[in-house]
Amino acid sequence: LSQLPLAGTSQVPVTQPRPSALTESSKMESSCNSEQHQPAASDQQKNEAPAAEPVAPAPTDAAETNLSPSTTTAKPRRRRIIRKKRSAGGGVLKPDVPDSISQNPALLSAISSSLPKDYEFEIPKTVHRINQAKARHVALQLPEGLLMYACSLGDILKAFTEPGCCERISILGDVTYGACCVDDLSAEALGCDLLVHYGHSCLVPITETVVKCLYVFVEIRIDVQHLVDCFCATCEEGTQVFVMGTVQFRAAVVEAAKILNTRNRPATVPQAKPLSPGEVLGCTAPSDLCKCSISGKGDGENVECGDSKPEGEKVMLFVADGRFHLEAAMISNPTLRALRYDPYNKVLTDEKYETDKMKAIRNKSIQRAMDPNARTFGIILGTLGRQGNPAILGQIRKLLHKHNKKSFVILLSEIFPQKLDMFPAVDVWVQIACPRLSVDWGHHFTKPMLNPYELNVALGEVEFREAYPMDFYRKGSGRWTNYHEENRTRKLLN
Repeated sequence: LSQLPLAGTSQVPVTQPRPSALTESSKMESSCNSEQHQPAASDQQKNEAPAAEPVAPAPTDAAETNLSPSTTTAKPRRRRIIRKKRSAGGGVLKPDVPDSISQNPALLSAISSSLPKDYEFEIPKTVHRINQAKARHVALQLPEGLLMYACSLGDILKAFTEPGCCERISILGDVTYGACCVDDLSAEALGCDLLVHYGHSCLVPITETVVKCLYVFVEIRIDVQHLVDCFCATCEEGTQVFVMGTVQFRAAVVEAAKILNTRNRPATVPQAKPLSPGEVLGCTAPSDLCKCSISGKGDGENVECGDSKPEGEKVMLFVADGRFHLEAAMISNPTLRALRYDPYNKVLTDEKYETDKMKAIRNKSIQRAMDPNARTFGIILGTLGRQGNPAILGQIRKLLHKHNKKSFVILLSEIFPQKLDMFPAVDVWVQIACPRLSVDWGHHFTKPMLNPYELNVALGEVEFREAYPMDFYRKGSGRWTNYHEENRTRKLLN
């Protein structure tokens, strides 16, 4: 490990033997609600995950607050705190899944013989949810890298749910790029009672889907100790570390930060709310990390943001098998060094991104859209799952009308240059689907292809930012984002 060089984007294999004992990784319960969901979208999964020890539930603090019954006195009512029961190991107990399901030998045998052991598909919880909902027709939606397990999952669910439940399974085969592609509308059209979406976080809250929806994040267990050893062989003591990754590796991200703190590499897990700590999407990532300093007291949570302290190099450590999500973090934090650990190949690489070149290309498209002769704007509402937010569509139409621009709306599930070339009268395109489509591929289109943020810049509503925003699903951001107060309803208002 001491000979591990990192240069450019070249991959350097680590040749040191794997440690004999693996540090246990904390495992967080997968749960969602309408206000804040736990972690989402990832690079395609590979057929097999690296072998690792089973993970143990991580202790967390949670409380429910209830008001005590009113009394006859004039004293203020006191709150009664009811804490959730904890397991013998100290972790908060999971939602009650009957032992008849969670301890069913036949079910456990079917899981171990049909699915990879390091992938957590949460079969017992899914069986219990189907039984509770009395769902007779269940839809399964998986990203490309997990689609190979769809039939096995369907067979297991049909075999172990109660009579009258899960009589029919439908597999949604359209491409699924991320959690924004949750296809509850197709599930409803098929007459499904429940949709199980695998591999991503719940960007679209379960209260907003038109059919009942269960998100299964598919936690993947990896060799966290090897990850930490690689980093420590590369970066000297005192290096401040911001640990992030795709949703499948969220437990590994948290555990790695804890271990790095014990090895004198102050580490923390940043968060772009409402995403889970450390979770990064292709369009949403924590920003301004260069302004934060980590105290490194061992818990990974002692972070001060503001004027950055000069001590120690600051590095992003990203856990993922591809670059797409990492690039969002690099765009949001262009001054930080980025290291990526691939848990499948067990390789640590030094990654680069040409931020200035990207910004120059995007600024050129924005300048073309600012031309007074650009009068006709085509608005593309993405129909792949829930990519397109009708509330943002309504805002853009009002904005264009305010600036005396003509516009029309076209619905597309996939956006290709050849398709749009069939509309030669359009001067500028604005797409409400994936902001990265404009960033990564916008220069391949004949006419300017802007995302909602870039349109706001072109019309003079906001300035072009020094740090290009990756905030499409972040709270507290601009009017072009999904969690802006005016857009959370996802409804088109007149």
